[in-house]
Amino acid sequence: MASLQVSGAGVGAAAFAAKGKASIGALRLPSTVIVGEVRPARRAFRGLVVRAATVVAPKYTTLKPLADRVLVKINSSEEKTTGGILLPTTAQSKPQGGEVVAVGEGRIIGDKKVDVSIQVGAQVVYSKYAGTEVELNDYNHLVLKEDDIIGILETGDVKDMKPLNDRVLIKVAEAEDKTPGGLLLTETTKEKPSIGTVVAVGPGSLDEEGKRSLLSVSAGSTVVYSKYAGSEFKGADGTNYIVLRVSDLMAVLS
Repeated sequence: MASLQVSGAGVGAAAFAAKGKASIGALRLPSTVIVGEVRPARRAFRGLVVRAATVVAPKYTTLKPLADRVLVKINSSEEKTTGGILLPTTAQSKPQGGEVVAVGEGRIIGDKKVDVSIQVGAQVVYSKYAGTEVELNDYNHLVLKEDDIIGILETGDVKDMKPLNDRVLIKVAEAEDKTPGGLLLTETTKEKPSIGTVVAVGPGSLDEEGKRSLLSVSAGSTVVYSKYAGSEFKGADGTNYIVLRVSDLMAVLS
């Protein structure tokens, strides 16, 4: 099954549907390799490259991740816009989330064995550029490290996302509608805000002894963050959110 990749940097705002499971769309640039079966590449559009995921031969029916890696079954791409317009395959955005179907046995840090903290069956969101895509049992999957998982979706709305490790979930402040002189700004001319309110924080990163280091910010803090960091999402009510590492926070406002 072919996977669509965009050459250059792609920035996508993911749409979350308020249905049982979240519907996540974003552009992603995974590294892909063809193993066992070579499929002819389709003619690419300008700026687009079409490649095949790693195809696992039918005689193999399971894939067991090693160490701190996880296997995620990728959510299907959206076939329609929010207005109901059918999208051709080339226009469908690549999903950035899926269901964990297998986890590794964990890793050794110092003298301590640290298990993978994500459970099989969890709905997760992952980094856009992480992992290796494989086609297993006619479904697209992604093999990636636990640290590439951004957060766990406990409901169908991003506002309830549980960030992992040293990441924080931030509700982005609304952009200014007017200039200081009173001129109205259009959506395209509004300056991208880099201030927001922390909604949730992860448990912290692991130190050299395998212990969690608590984060320096807490839910409710208003922070300034690096303008081009993190992964952006849109909540069910249209509110903008961003998930980034605590190291991308610049300051706390009070």
